Amino acid sequence: MQRPLRPSRTSCWFVGHSYGGAVITEAGNHDKVAGLVYVAAFQPDTGESPLDLTKKMPPATQAIKPTPDGYLHFDPALFHADFAADVPAAEVKFMAISQVIPAAQSFGVPITHAAWRTKPSWAVVATADRAINPDLERFMTSRAGSKTIEIKNSSHVAYISHPAEVAKLIELAAKHSGKD
Repeated sequence: MQRPLRPSRTSCWFVGHSYGGAVITEAGNHDKVAGLVYVAAFQPDTGESPLDLTKKMPPATQAIKPTPDGYLHFDPALFHADFAADVPAAEVKFMAISQVIPAAQSFGVPITHAAWRTKPSWAVVATADRAINPDLERFMTSRAGSKTIEIKNSSHVAYISHPAEVAKLIELAAKHSGKD
């Protein structure tokens, strides 16, 4: 006989990168979510979308292109320079040809309630990010009151090029007991 599944009594932390930051901003409202960690990510406010944010402070890249069927992809010719400049070329080549392409429409969906308004948050600003403007990252983390680290000369994929620093911040967030 199989035991019925019981909900866990423990909390969890959500970590989001890039447009995944918008996902955790909304999904982080769940009761079991204790806090949020943004890694070179969008951190929209209530009523705001990632598209709204990029209009305020556009990224340096021009490599994000729409597909005829409504998705977005990063031009492989510019992927290394504009997405992962601090990652070895062989690894970047694989990343460019295996990229997940999000629905363009998802970037225009506004957040209904920003979880960071009621839950603690941490963030990584990638100072050489060309996919999300680093000044936009700073604006969002400041507005949210996120405990923030900046990783100098990091591209958009800080979790790949600077894994120790990113992991340390995630561990710090996970140890958070609700006290500042």
